[in-house]
Amino acid sequence: MEILRCEGLTKVYGSGAGQVTALNGIDLSVEKGEFVAIVGASGSGKSTLLHILGSVDKPTSGKVTVEGTDIAALSPTKAAIFRRRKVGLVYQFYNLIPTLTIRKNILMPLLLDKRKPNSDYFDQVITTLGIQDKLEALPGQLSGGQQQRAAIARSLIYRPAILLADEPTGNLDRKNSAEILDLLKLSNRSLKQTILLITHDEKIALGADRIVTMEDGRIISDRRQG
Repeated sequence: MEILRCEGLTKVYGSGAGQVTALNGIDLSVEKGEFVAIVGASGSGKSTLLHILGSVDKPTSGKVTVEGTDIAALSPTKAAIFRRRKVGLVYQFYNLIPTLTIRKNILMPLLLDKRKPNSDYFDQVITTLGIQDKLEALPGQLSGGQQQRAAIARSLIYRPAILLADEPTGNLDRKNSAEILDLLKLSNRSLKQTILLITHDEKIALGADRIVTMEDGRIISDRRQG
């Protein structure tokens, strides 16, 4: 079942001589449960694409549909609600609130919506990510790898339609990077989570089921692994 579709997606910044085309006619379809890596050099447009898919930014033209909703047409308020409820965002900087415990950081999306967590699902997520003994700690008391695990747990707690990970291993050493990739793959398999991973590291990308390569704002290849 298709969960994400981009049609003729463009993004242009500036005007005149200073105009930059960050995305140039992107067509992309992602099925529910897929683990897709989007790779490309700096400036290829991959992070711009992620921001638009996460409704953080709007395209200049084209259409982006997530679970049947045209997110490019949403008002800023509705886009913020959509982002909180339907999109999990993971960055290389963990963006945890330093004064809140790991438990409260993970539950923050639900608390903002005044919703009670599903305790069974919460336990499944923290056990899958191996942070069940860190819930009462503050972010500053955890290693970088543990903080990234907490950030991933926070992004999963709402059972988002898609999880968008932007260079999630960029701040980590090779060992922790491998562990985070393994956890993303485990989330994809055990939680049936649809994942789009943005990375410049082709070794990291090889952990995905499908690799989409971007260059100069275009998709130049789209291949499945295995």
